[in-house]
Amino acid sequence: MNSGPETTNNPPATPAPATTNSAVAATATVITNIASLVTNDPSLGDGSPLGLIQDAAVVIDGDRITWIGEKSKAPATDNRLDADGRAVVPGFVDSHSHLVFAGDRTAEFNARMSGQAYAAGGIRTTVAATRAASDAQLDANVAHYLAEALRQGTTVMETKSGYGLTVEDEARALRIAARHTEEVTYLGAHIVPPDHADDPAAYVALVTGEMLDACAPFARWVDVFCEKGAFDGDQARAILTAGRAKGLMPRVHANQLTYGPGVQLAVELDAASADHCTHLTDADVDALANSATVATLLPGAEFSTRAEWPDARRLLDAGATVALSTDCNPGSSFTSSVPFCIALAVRDMGMTPDEALWSATAGGAAALRRTDVGRLGPGARADLVLLDAPSHVHLAYRPGVPLVSQVWRAGRRVV
Repeated sequence: MNSGPETTNNPPATPAPATTNSAVAATATVITNIASLVTNDPSLGDGSPLGLIQDAAVVIDGDRITWIGEKSKAPATDNRLDADGRAVVPGFVDSHSHLVFAGDRTAEFNARMSGQAYAAGGIRTTVAATRAASDAQLDANVAHYLAEALRQGTTVMETKSGYGLTVEDEARALRIAARHTEEVTYLGAHIVPPDHADDPAAYVALVTGEMLDACAPFARWVDVFCEKGAFDGDQARAILTAGRAKGLMPRVHANQLTYGPGVQLAVELDAASADHCTHLTDADVDALANSATVATLLPGAEFSTRAEWPDARRLLDAGATVALSTDCNPGSSFTSSVPFCIALAVRDMGMTPDEALWSATAGGAAALRRTDVGRLGPGARADLVLLDAPSHVHLAYRPGVPLVSQVWRAGRRVV
């Protein structure tokens, strides 16, 4: 399992070495009696990619982890929490969602489940509703879905614009998103809106010009839906290149509905991730395996559209870095549950429970080029999840069961 790129634009505090008992602050908190602890650091645990430690403990001081190891060796602290034999895993890192929206697409889902095929055009329904919504409505929606995801163990969540498609509406979407998460993506290039249907080139010029100027201050990433019915390879390259010139790092909606140039473009431009990756040639797989671009798989979309599943096994066996994310959006994947996506990936995409958990934590961090999250070890941000189960395998073994017992983010219990 590829460990992903090590670069980050949001560097963590300098990782501290594993501390001795006397070096731990008395005001720190120790979580002890952990049946199984996933660190995602082979050097801390059993040597596997998950770095498992049995009968473990974790010490948190401020927003960081300062010690990790066997519970019998845990240092003394003023505060102690008994995990009571639960498993502990890193907080989930959801690197792909679309939360700034209004409206409802129940009718579209119902029609699809009644036999109609999925097409990208349904995005226009959400665009109309989002443009008509107030700032307060959009802000409340983002807060609601982030809270919903947090209750299910997601401690870092990327989200995008893409349902405004005017200069004003895209900028306000990103401004609202930036109030709630540090991982914000400019997706003015989601589709060509109806008001530019007769002149797509003019819309690309808008996305790479005035709209980009208005949106760049609120975003970290630039994205494009490179797909038949959305933007072709040349248009996508122009959009991503313009965004990169403004300081935004690229990521790509690639190869979801058909074979296409998206994956190759993502690798060419050193995009952090190519997302969806459902229809891949051997050359696409090889390109991903030999690059720092993460293949982000979004099984909620295939579940909700009855589409072909991405072949995670093929990517992993080739050596590609794989992330798992929800693609939470009102049209094609209206779920905020990473545990649900883990279960789908294990059941239908050829992943083992270990690989699926790694991809939903460390893989998601790699897709955001973060090294401070997605792992548990000295110096990492103290984002962790306690499961009402003795092992992380229960996430796939007991699908649909609310196993998340506690969530800690940046050293504070938030669930």
